[in-house]
Amino acid sequence: MKQLSILLALLATLLVNAQITDSGTLNGKAADSLAGNKIKALEGVTIVAKKAVVENKIDKIVYNVANDLTSQNGAAIDVLKKVPQVTVDADGNVELQGNPNVRFLINGKPSSIFGNSLADALASIPASQIKSIEAVTSPGAKYDAQGTGGVINIILNESKVKGINGTVNASVGTRFETGSVNLNFRNNNFSLNTFFSGNAQLKSRTPSSQDRISHDPSSQTRLLQDGYTDFQRHGYRTGLGFEWSINKTNIVSGSVSYNDFANKSIGLINQEQYITDFSNGGEQSIIGYRNSDNRSSVHSIDGNISYRKTFKKEGQELTADYLVSYGSPKSNYLQTQSVSGASSPYSGISGSNPGTDTSHTLSIDYVQPVNENVTLEMGAKTILQHITNTTDVSVLDALSEQYAADPFQSYRLKYDMGIYAAYFSSSLKLFNWLDVRAGARYEYTTVKIDFQNTSIPSYSLLVPSLILSHQFDKGQTLKLAYTRRVERPEYSEVNPFLNFSDPHNITTGNPRLKPEIGDNMELGYTKNFTSGATVSLTLTERINSQDLKQITTFYPVYTVNGTEYANVSLTTRQNIGKEYNSGGIVSGSIPLLNNKLNIRGNMMIFHRYIVSDIYVGNLDMGMRYRLNLNINYQFPKDFIVEAFGNYNSAAKNIQGKNPQSITYSIAARKQFWNKKASIGFTATNPFNQYIKQVTTVNTNDYSSYSVRQLPLRSFGISFSYKFGKMDFKKEKDISNDYLNEASQGN
Repeated sequence: MKQLSILLALLATLLVNAQITDSGTLNGKAADSLAGNKIKALEGVTIVAKKAVVENKIDKIVYNVANDLTSQNGAAIDVLKKVPQVTVDADGNVELQGNPNVRFLINGKPSSIFGNSLADALASIPASQIKSIEAVTSPGAKYDAQGTGGVINIILNESKVKGINGTVNASVGTRFETGSVNLNFRNNNFSLNTFFSGNAQLKSRTPSSQDRISHDPSSQTRLLQDGYTDFQRHGYRTGLGFEWSINKTNIVSGSVSYNDFANKSIGLINQEQYITDFSNGGEQSIIGYRNSDNRSSVHSIDGNISYRKTFKKEGQELTADYLVSYGSPKSNYLQTQSVSGASSPYSGISGSNPGTDTSHTLSIDYVQPVNENVTLEMGAKTILQHITNTTDVSVLDALSEQYAADPFQSYRLKYDMGIYAAYFSSSLKLFNWLDVRAGARYEYTTVKIDFQNTSIPSYSLLVPSLILSHQFDKGQTLKLAYTRRVERPEYSEVNPFLNFSDPHNITTGNPRLKPEIGDNMELGYTKNFTSGATVSLTLTERINSQDLKQITTFYPVYTVNGTEYANVSLTTRQNIGKEYNSGGIVSGSIPLLNNKLNIRGNMMIFHRYIVSDIYVGNLDMGMRYRLNLNINYQFPKDFIVEAFGNYNSAAKNIQGKNPQSITYSIAARKQFWNKKASIGFTATNPFNQYIKQVTTVNTNDYSSYSVRQLPLRSFGISFSYKFGKMDFKKEKDISNDYLNEASQGN
């Protein structure tokens, strides 16, 4: 008993003089007194467990964002570049283990902000709002089957500390500006949180050029384009959430959020077109320029309500969720073409593409532990999505210089999709040695689209999943996983809207797309050392059937409802056959110099092989590489410096080659005011104004060499402030339940 009293006295003394903050250091104040075996009058205590930046779990990788300095001035897209096994190119396209078909979630739930433009959505979430990012490479049966590449779940900041507290973040820079406020309130059985964040990507100019040669049996056309595009983006997000513990076994929670963001791209392109007639050797030239104006926006509301019921048996749980979202995406374009020296354009076209996107999701899940070695889980879900779309196209009359509506290119479209799913899974330990997670999910999908001459049949899919793992002594884990996934074409991919912002390079959707089916296998090994170092080795094999790829087709004359367009390349998505994607991934971290210096690195190598019955037949796509390295050093007096570099190799595609990219950042942060505030500086590509992006396309009758100079150089300053404390009444006896609850704080 004496030893217990001494231990409690030491603990009370520690709490009196210490507050465990996000960085894991101790400071602050705590209890006023200690009487017997009771702790009294704890005040101003915040207990936060320090987590590793990267956590390797059995089915996913968790990247904890709190100490990510080089992303402090950016957005979610910048944080994703740091996540092991994730690749982000210069245009914001995301891949997970080499596959671009990734399902994105926010706090474990789908969001309407990802429906219109993934790049805009990821740029609209400030890095300061993110607690962690989960890259789920082996999703179990409970996850929706959507996304052959896997699932990326963005976890936003939310405090579970009692009392009132919050954070304020702001950043300004030469390219990005962001600001956010988080407020949290929690008492014994009720919590409330609200947030607001705004962001802007300032106007930047992207020079570009294209050299394109096309031919048919009688002629050859060479098109030279050279000019620039001015791009800018802005948006904001706000929301409110609550959690109410009705009693010890019943919890109700819910949230509502509003999202608003938009972008615009205004360009001027000089054009030279040379047409050679093979029959007589004559050449015709057209010298001029093109003006373009492209804008898109989306306003959306997401809401959800959840109920959780726990039982006396530990782990037994029933949950029910209802989610609703409504979005109103809109895009517009305007382009004119003029002959050099002419007073007015000789052609022009404008298009408006407003729409609505409504979805309802209802799910129920139940977990039943059988014994300490076996747990069963089952559930059902229904997703109903309804989309409307209006396309209004107007064409310039060169004589009257007026735009007139073109009824042949204008239309109305409705799209309805229903997904009905059920799953069963189990977790068990075999022979006290092997951990097994096995399950199966059944999904039935119905799709209706009222586009002319288009009928999409319903289809069903059985999605099995299996993870075998074993934890050896000395922090070693070995796992073998198999999952089947599906990539249903997004509405933007099936919408037949023709984008004429560049009439020589038209893009459109394909309403006849079939879903892509992915069979994914993964063998992984992880070792955690007592020094704090970690290493992870992963081998992957991903086989996509009915593989979706972007295909460009050349038309000497392209006719749309009676209107002819000359020298056109049309780009759309098609099912091309099978893709075999084999890869190896190495990642790890090592602390040095008494944990003052930390080095993290990732390396991924993938080889792709395509078996196709169209265009190219069997095609070896070669190797792709991704390397990154992160180094940070902790100086005295709460000052830290970090550097990050990322390399993505060029990648062969089915008709050409996508560009490589090299990005690097340096950052520094100083904490003050008892670590409640910090100020930081970030520089991205400070020694290079542009990143050169070369893209090639080659077909039998068409070749294109395009160059873009992306202006990624930026400098920024960020500020963060945390306020509030835990609020407990004096002289209140607090048992170990308090310590358990507090330890689950931020």
